[in-house]
Amino acid sequence: MTYRNLARAIALAAVSSALVPVAARSEILEQVLVKVNGEIFTKTDLELRQVTEIKQLRKPIDLNTAAGNEELRKAIAEVTPGLLVGVIDEMLIIQRGKELGYRVSEEQFKQILDNLKTQNKIENDEQLVAALKQENMTMADLRKSLERTVIAQRVQQAEVFGRVAITDDEAHKYYDSHMAEFTTPSSIMLREITVNVPADARGINVGADDAAKAKAEDIRKRASGGEAFDKLAGEVSDSASKANGGLIGPLNVNEISGDFRKTIEGLKPGEMTQVIRTQRGYQILRLESATPTKILEFDKARDQISERVFTDKRKDEFQKYLAKLRAQAIIDWRNQDVKKAYEEGLAAQAKAMSSPAAPAQ
Repeated sequence: MTYRNLARAIALAAVSSALVPVAARSEILEQVLVKVNGEIFTKTDLELRQVTEIKQLRKPIDLNTAAGNEELRKAIAEVTPGLLVGVIDEMLIIQRGKELGYRVSEEQFKQILDNLKTQNKIENDEQLVAALKQENMTMADLRKSLERTVIAQRVQQAEVFGRVAITDDEAHKYYDSHMAEFTTPSSIMLREITVNVPADARGINVGADDAAKAKAEDIRKRASGGEAFDKLAGEVSDSASKANGGLIGPLNVNEISGDFRKTIEGLKPGEMTQVIRTQRGYQILRLESATPTKILEFDKARDQISERVFTDKRKDEFQKYLAKLRAQAIIDWRNQDVKKAYEEGLAAQAKAMSSPAAPAQ
């Protein structure tokens, strides 16, 4: 379904009826849903935003079926609360930017436009206009969108991000409580040679088992006698690793099972284990290399720490800034269902902000 058709479907099917009462819809076509410091946001504005949000879900919806209509209603109910929070916050930020005198000059707009064309491999304005038409947009729409984005960025930088600083105490606290992020665990590289024991419906044949063990012992003897382990692995190993000379790893020592660790414990690089019995047959392991645990010193980790702490702090400070703008604003709701959806979005955002952050990767 195209952008235009989806927009028409939302408007004509009145799938946003959960937000806008039927009686009110029949009164006025361009219904004002809310005024933010005197600036209006209409039902049409909401529907266009809903279309954009649903498009980003990248999930086709067939409005020719009852199931498709129900799916669209659910999608709208899902995106609308967060969408409304974003809309109000955006309006407040842009209004603040205009108070501060921020604007986009013709020269700046041209530069942004040139960068946009370069990034999207668009050679001229005609191609850009054609591309915008596919998205049901005009050059005026694009300019308005770009101006709002630039103004919002300037406000955030001047009023929030430019004022965020990280103290040594905060950096040290983060380092001490996130030591795992700056620790590289010990690891090993191994080579293996395996000799499988053939089995049939009756299980493992004792004679075949003895033959496989004898073969493995002979291979180990050859390796001890000076034959290259990787060459032997490529020639005689039954493991898939033979294609790489029997190489396996690197293996995180902390993730190796206790029994396996005991098998290789004490080996020095270049040394082999004895012939080991496995579920499939017999195996010989050779330690190629061992890397000890490394902890990045605080001074060397400072840039990483600053980036991570700054990101979290900036997010917190920005939310505080938005809360301040909301508290100072005159928000005149003209539709209580829309107001309720907005409050649901705020509650969901607060819950998400209070949840423990996922560990840094």
